[in-house]
Amino acid sequence: MHRNLFFGLMFVLAGFAAGLVVTGRFHQTTDSTAAPQAATRAAATTQPNALAPSGLPDFSGIAARGVSGVVNISAESIVRSTSPFANDPFFSQFLGEDEDWFGGRNRPQQSLGSGVIISADGYVVTNNHVVSGNVRQITAVLPDKREVKGQIVGRDPTTDIAVVRINATGLPVVPWADSSRLKVGQWVLAIGSPFQLNQTVTLGIVSATGRMGVGVADYEDFIQTDAAINPGNSGGALLDARGEVVGINTAILSQSGGYQGVGFAVPSNLARRVADDLIRFGEVRRGSIGALRIEALTPEWAEQLGVPNVRGALITQMARASSAFQAGLRPGDVVVGFNGQAVEDDARFRRSLSDTKIGSTATIDILREGRKMQIKVPVVGRSAPRTR
Repeated sequence: MHRNLFFGLMFVLAGFAAGLVVTGRFHQTTDSTAAPQAATRAAATTQPNALAPSGLPDFSGIAARGVSGVVNISAESIVRSTSPFANDPFFSQFLGEDEDWFGGRNRPQQSLGSGVIISADGYVVTNNHVVSGNVRQITAVLPDKREVKGQIVGRDPTTDIAVVRINATGLPVVPWADSSRLKVGQWVLAIGSPFQLNQTVTLGIVSATGRMGVGVADYEDFIQTDAAINPGNSGGALLDARGEVVGINTAILSQSGGYQGVGFAVPSNLARRVADDLIRFGEVRRGSIGALRIEALTPEWAEQLGVPNVRGALITQMARASSAFQAGLRPGDVVVGFNGQAVEDDARFRRSLSDTKIGSTATIDILREGRKMQIKVPVVGRSAPRTR
């Protein structure tokens, strides 16, 4: 009996000891896990791009600063409305084509968008399509809810960039970023007023850079992003992870009219240069080599001209008075290089030419009848006939 009692007591003590070991390990694991989380929370409050407790980047500080530099823009313009009978052949044969017969009249139309404050004294950059048309009144809603009037400083349909000056001073400014350093996969924040919802912030990454052929503007060099951009975001800021303006939100590619993960922004380097010219001169000063027509190089043209591939831009027409013709360029020449950079297509050539300093001399590499040649062409102002 004493022996059975002894063994029973030993089993109880062994179970109690095992329980202590398991419990001790549980507390040890919990404490070791909690320590990094506490450190992460402390780091998140002191570092602008630290990890949040969830393990994702915390952009709250950057978003707060970015929101303070973005305004909501409302532009009221006058458009001419016509009766549905105006284009009806039956009524036109009796009443002619005078719209007044059909009740044509002027009516106000309002466009909504966003804008980025680029100077403390009220200069705001936005999209041209936000303030296009016969605008008679511009109103900006500031982040502090104040409504102020504004006026157009200049517009550039070629890049879809415009500058508005609002009647306010001492405004917060979000600094420009160098968009040439932007890489695919970087975090970006889109800030604007989609559907009149002011101070909206969305997060995504850079999907691509140098996007062309979107059909939004004549001069295209877009940043593509999957950060949500919707109607009303136009003209708002695209911020990088440092909280600097890396682009101006401009367009979406959508079958529904809303967000589908494909948005486009004008790079900050281009938007800044255009805005600076609009403020200083009221127009954008671009380089030109005279009146000439440039087209894409198709496989058929490449075969006919003896060009090995379709890389390059084809000159099809030009004026004899142009600096290009005077320097030796001719219709049928295929431009394959510009100032040491390869020309992949006609859009790239137009963009490189527009960015060239007026008064400089451009070095153009061409293919003519299968032979490679290099021609130096003076770059003139856009007051000369512009490249089509």
